[in-house]
Amino acid sequence: MKLAGIRPDIKDVQPYVAGKTIEEVKRQYKLDQVTKLGSNENPWGPYPAAVKAMQQEVLQLHTYPDNSFVEMKRKIAEMYGLDEHWIAVSHGAGGMLETLAKTFVEPGAHILIPRYTYGLYREISRLMGGRVEHTPVTGEMQIDMEKLGESVRPNTRVVWLCNPNNPTGTVVDKTDLLSFARSLPEGCWLVLDEAYAEFADQSLLPDRVQLIKEELPIVVVRTFSKAYGLAGARLGYAIAHPDLIKVIDTVAEPFNANRIGLAGAWATLEQEQGAVAETISVVQTERGRLQTALTERGFTVYPSQANFILFDAALPADQSAHELLKQGVIVRSAAGWGLDSHIRVTVGKPSENDIFLTALDKFTQKVRGK
Repeated sequence: MKLAGIRPDIKDVQPYVAGKTIEEVKRQYKLDQVTKLGSNENPWGPYPAAVKAMQQEVLQLHTYPDNSFVEMKRKIAEMYGLDEHWIAVSHGAGGMLETLAKTFVEPGAHILIPRYTYGLYREISRLMGGRVEHTPVTGEMQIDMEKLGESVRPNTRVVWLCNPNNPTGTVVDKTDLLSFARSLPEGCWLVLDEAYAEFADQSLLPDRVQLIKEELPIVVVRTFSKAYGLAGARLGYAIAHPDLIKVIDTVAEPFNANRIGLAGAWATLEQEQGAVAETISVVQTERGRLQTALTERGFTVYPSQANFILFDAALPADQSAHELLKQGVIVRSAAGWGLDSHIRVTVGKPSENDIFLTALDKFTQKVRGK
């Protein structure tokens, strides 16, 4: 079929490639058990109170949710000492990122994205007609903030910054981030994606609320998908100055969050904060254990403040991921980011991490034996 009338910018956009599902791997490799460590999900979620609330909310699915989301906004805002006027909600963090692209990116606008980061930034910028420039990282996979600052132009409209960064897990020095934000020209916005921030050492992260209150051109994006264990419920949010929140809510589609996600998030914030904190503590402990185990095995491991680890397997990444798949362990090849020998592995439950290490040992011993 000849597809006439489609915007030319779409030709440059690549579809998002999600990680493999457990069902998909079971069918493909005829396996009974599969351990999924490829999509940075929280295996402890959803928490019991969220499950109960979501089950009850099913009875209300014949009606639209409150389009203003005032109560949900207030509940989120409480965590930051703010009121609801500083919060916007969305279908996951991805939905908020798309709304921000619609808000800021115009055809021909200059867009800055560090290399080796979340691929959606590039695609949604291109979709809106933006012209993307990638800036380098250091040898330790740290975003080079000096090079990023040098790359800002008068027509730069958005700088996408994931902190902690996906897939590297690294964080930007908060002093450097503050200096960068204060240096931005009028009309240029810093989108600070903190999808994995709950798993980080909080002393390493900037005071996002203070930066916004200073009226710096910053909007922070967060999600309930990771630490809160609600990836399938799709609820994200932004923190920004109330003047920008009004714009975001205007640009966003109506009813851009579903009743199930709202109910699960509310219940988790109201009743499961202790469980969330316990999960974060376990992830941090297991992250350290995995980093040590991988280092002891001779792999180059990058310091992570997220719920995943990037390491150099010293073999073709796709081959390594495939060999682990055959053993029923799903990890993410980083070849799609241009890191042809690197693997990103999610920090799972202790037993899942043990399964991963056993499979990795079996694979590497087989390679070394050859």
